[in-house]
Amino acid sequence: MEFRKFGLQAIELFCISLILGSCVGSQSVKAPEIAILEQHLKDLTTSFHGDVGIFVKHLGTGQEIAINADSIFPTASMIKVPILLSLFSRIEQGALDYDSTLIWLPEIVDYPPGGMLSSFKDSSSISLTKLISLMITYSDNHASLWCQELAGGGTAINAWLAENNFQNTHMNSRTAGRTDDWEIYGWGQTTPREMAGLVRMIHENKAVSPWACEEMYRYLTRIFWDEEALSQIPRTVQVASKQGAVNDSRSEVVLVNAPKGEYVFCVITNNQEDQSWEADNEGFVLIRDVSRLLWDTWEITTQR
Repeated sequence: MEFRKFGLQAIELFCISLILGSCVGSQSVKAPEIAILEQHLKDLTTSFHGDVGIFVKHLGTGQEIAINADSIFPTASMIKVPILLSLFSRIEQGALDYDSTLIWLPEIVDYPPGGMLSSFKDSSSISLTKLISLMITYSDNHASLWCQELAGGGTAINAWLAENNFQNTHMNSRTAGRTDDWEIYGWGQTTPREMAGLVRMIHENKAVSPWACEEMYRYLTRIFWDEEALSQIPRTVQVASKQGAVNDSRSEVVLVNAPKGEYVFCVITNNQEDQSWEADNEGFVLIRDVSRLLWDTWEITTQR
C-alpha cells in the first residue's frame, strides 16, 4: 500500500515537472518572438511625422508591448466608449429605461448639422437602443452628444472613469472645469493603455454588470467604419472596436477574438503633419500596418 502511495506521488511530481518544464520552455520560445514584434512596431513609428502611442496585449499569453502607451493623446470619437460605459451604468441603476423611446428635437443637441440623427424630422421618435447604435456603429456625433447628456454629462462620465481607476481618461467637451484640456485635446483625452483597458474590461464582463457587458460588446462588434484596422483582419473573425479621427490625430482601439488567442491593441497619433482625409493618410496607413503586423505575427507566422 505504501509503495503504491509513493508511486502515485512520484507520478504526480513527474507530471508537475513536465508541465512546469513545458511552461518555461514555451516562455523562452515566446520571449524572442515578442521582442521581434516590438522592434517591428517601433520601426513603423520611427519615420512617422507626428506623435505615436501604441499598446498591445495578447490576452492568452499576457504578452504586452507599450510604445508611449502611458502618454496622453486625444480620443476623438473613441470617447464614445466611456460614454457607452457611463450610459449603461445609469441604465443598470434604473435612472434610464433601456427599452425607452425618445423624441428627437433639434435643440436637444447644439451642434452643426451633419450625420444621420440631425437629418431626422422634428419630433421623430427613436429608441434608446437605436440611439446607442448610431453613436457606436456609425459614430454619429449628434447621437453621441445626446447619449453624453443621458449618461449624466461629462462630470458623471469622468466620475465613473475615476471610480474604475482610469486616471488619465477624461471627457473634456461640455464638462465643467475641463476647458483648458478641451483646448489641447478636444472632446476627450486618454492613453493607449487605458483605452485598450476599457474595451478589455467590457470583454471580460468586469464593467457595470455581465448583462451590460454583453450588450456593450455587441454594439462594439457592429462597426460601420472598417477601412483601417478592421480591413486587415479576416471578415470571418469577430472584432470589437472604436475609431477616432480629427485633422491631426487618428486612432483606433481593437479587440480581436482571434482563433489562436485573443488580443487587444490601441494606436493613437497626434500632431500629425499629414492632415489629409484620403486612404493614404499617414495615420490611417500606420493603423492598418499595425493591425496587419499583429495578425500576421500571432495568427499566421506563429505556430502554437
